[in-house]
This record gives sequence, C-alpha cells and structure tokens, in this order.
Amino acid sequence: MTAHPATHEPPAGARPEKRRAILAGARDVFARDGFSRASIDAIASAAGVSTRTIYKHFGDKTALFEAVVIESSRTVAEAEIAALDAHLGAVSSADDVEGALRTFALAWLGATGRPADDHELVTHRALIAQLRTDAAQLPAELRRAWWADGPGRVRGALAAVFERWSSRGWIEVEDAPLAAAQFSALVAAVPDPLETDVSDATRAKRIAAGVATFVHGVSNRSSSGRRPG
Repeated sequence: MTAHPATHEPPAGARPEKRRAILAGARDVFARDGFSRASIDAIASAAGVSTRTIYKHFGDKTALFEAVVIESSRTVAEAEIAALDAHLGAVSSADDVEGALRTFALAWLGATGRPADDHELVTHRALIAQLRTDAAQLPAELRRAWWADGPGRVRGALAAVFERWSSRGWIEVEDAPLAAAQFSALVAAVPDPLETDVSDATRAKRIAAGVATFVHGVSNRSSSGRRPG
C-alpha cells in the first residue's frame, strides 16, 4: 500500500497552493468518475496542473485518492463535531436532552447546518459513495483510515456526550459507543432507501421520530417526572 495520506509528505520545495489545487480537482473528478474510471489526465485538467506535478506530489493515483478521501472526511467531521458541540454542549438537565438531540440531528443530517446543495458536502457524499463502489479495488487500510478520520471521530464525540450525560443521571446507557451507533441508525432510518426528493418537513418528522425512539429507550425515569414520547 502507498503511504498513509497523513504521513505522505509533499516533495521539498513543493508549493502548497499546487497541492491544494490538485486535491480540489481530484476530489471533483473522483466524486464524479470513481477511483477506477478517473484518469490522472482528467485530474490534471481539473486542477490546472500537469500530470508530472501530480506524480511529483503524490506518486500515484491510489495515494492521491487516499489523500483526497482523508482530507475531505476530516473537513466534514470537523464541521459535524462543531455542530455536536454547539447543540449538545449546553445541555444542563434531562429535560433538555430530547430537544438538543433533535436540533443536533437536524443539523447533522442536514448538510451540517449548511444548504443541502452545498458543493463541498455534496461532493464529499459522492466521493464516499464511490469509495464504497470501488472498495474491492482499494486497500482495506484506506477504508479503516476513512472511518477513523471521518465518521468514527463524530461517533466517538457523540459517545463521549452520552457517557457524560449518563454519569449525570440524565440518560441510562451501559455502552456509550453502542448507544451512539444506535442513535445514528435511528435518526437516519428511512422507510424506502430508494426514495428521492424527500421534503424538508418529512425529513424533519422522521428525524424527530428517531430521536424520540432513542430517548424513550435511554431515559432515566428517576430523573424526570414524565416519560419521553
């Protein structure tokens, strides 16, 4: 396998703006064409650089794809963790839990608080879809690195929140990482995975239902005089 993108150092004297241009152009091309169909020529054209410059910075197409996936995943994860901190960090009692989780989930699944047609996020989602499609042709280490630097970081931050809330008696969870995984599945659940053009209102209703189901399961009955629902 090629070097992990986190340790793949640019060549001596390399211009940072060239590297950024290559990564941006490559992300668009990989998101559109996938790993197997994308060509270095197409990436060079999108980035406004020569193919020689790409090879100088990254060595080969696999290393470039790795770098693109990891950088994009880190960027999106940072935005999602910021949304998590903003919506869940101020919770001060069990009564605040459901509302905070609902507003967080809406931001989390709604382009991390940005418009649904945000180019960066749409491109990232397409890129990850291509990663899954081409998984058999890619090193397993890349998929593990994508998870660790992207979704896994967000899941870990959410688990830490649940652990903190549980220690304060606001919810009851024995396994915070499992609870974070269950929450993620519930708020993202859809009745038909092939449906398209779901309205914002329908989406919000489904997310709220997922949050309510989760809160019902983890509610500490002794911390509140009511049952969630």
